[in-house]
Amino acid sequence: MIQLPSSKLPNVGTTIFTQMSQLANQHQAINLSQGFPDFETDSELLNLANDFIKKGFNQYAPLGGIMGLKEEIARKIENSHQAIYHPETEITITAGGTQAIFTAIATFVQKDDEVVIFEPAYDCYEPTVELFGGIVKRFQMKAPDYEIDWNVVRNLISEKTKMIILNNPNNPSGKILKENDIQELIKIVKDTNILILSDEVYENIVFDGNQHLSICKYPELKERSILVASFGKLFHITGWKIGYCAAPKALTDEFRKVHQFNVFCVNTPLQMALGEYMKNDEHYNQLNQFFQEKRDFLRQGLAQTSFELLNCEGTYFQALKYDKISHKNDFDFATELTINHKVASIPFSAFYKDKLNENVIRLCFAKKNETLERAIENLAKI
Repeated sequence: MIQLPSSKLPNVGTTIFTQMSQLANQHQAINLSQGFPDFETDSELLNLANDFIKKGFNQYAPLGGIMGLKEEIARKIENSHQAIYHPETEITITAGGTQAIFTAIATFVQKDDEVVIFEPAYDCYEPTVELFGGIVKRFQMKAPDYEIDWNVVRNLISEKTKMIILNNPNNPSGKILKENDIQELIKIVKDTNILILSDEVYENIVFDGNQHLSICKYPELKERSILVASFGKLFHITGWKIGYCAAPKALTDEFRKVHQFNVFCVNTPLQMALGEYMKNDEHYNQLNQFFQEKRDFLRQGLAQTSFELLNCEGTYFQALKYDKISHKNDFDFATELTINHKVASIPFSAFYKDKLNENVIRLCFAKKNETLERAIENLAKI
């Protein structure tokens, strides 16, 4: 038997999302852990996809993506954020948001470059940085407010800082960046060559009349930023694995050099369907209200329980603090919740390198109301 080479990611195992979904299946629990809807997408979009398959759009798409879809993305960004991206040279269709993030890091991060991330952080950021020899610098946002102390962030910046990774709205906390956050960020990167990778896959899921402040709204940030978004979150099609990257031409040129040897291009008929579907703005302009109703339904149902409902400004995740119920760490509590009370969640410690435990779990409310109602009934018994 050959001796295997040393692992490039020795500390990486099965993701917490897979673990909790498997546990949910094993114990027939209601799965509010992994972030996917349990309801169907619009039949109009499904019919469009079927039509384009039957019409023969089944061969390779161009490297950057189907022009019609990129034009609709450019129109959406301009209407939403008053920012201009050229569809041919500044927008690239990707195999989901995670592939866009991976490719952006692979493109720009070199050995010993430093990358600043904000925890709780989506689990793909740090391993990808490490895979390409980068060094992660972390700022911990903490319960209950998950605020950013920009003075502390400023101390993380050095001559080796290559990139800052943002996730706005933040998964799992539901925190959104405010104007003061953006202005502090502008001050930090001014007169530097620091790049910004802005993961905005939940940009259309922001609540209570708040505005999503995209990185591209600010010219001094747009020029140095790679913006990532996802159709999986936008149209309830996580299994389609289609997203996009928007960036100035100079950054896009470099991004596509790596993209072409990663996936090269993305599913042709589904791109065609999305391009046609996006011509109607109402297909995504109602998303905030749609998910706010689900958030409120879940919050109202849990209001009389012993869980503390933390603020949820965006995404389709609700954070619950459970210290009045149990003193177990969050992984053990989430496991117990799944096995004994038949509701699967995600422990927040999974989003921190040092496994910070603040007795907080995450529930996904991108579910049918009847699913949420069954979960509420189970949690109310605790």
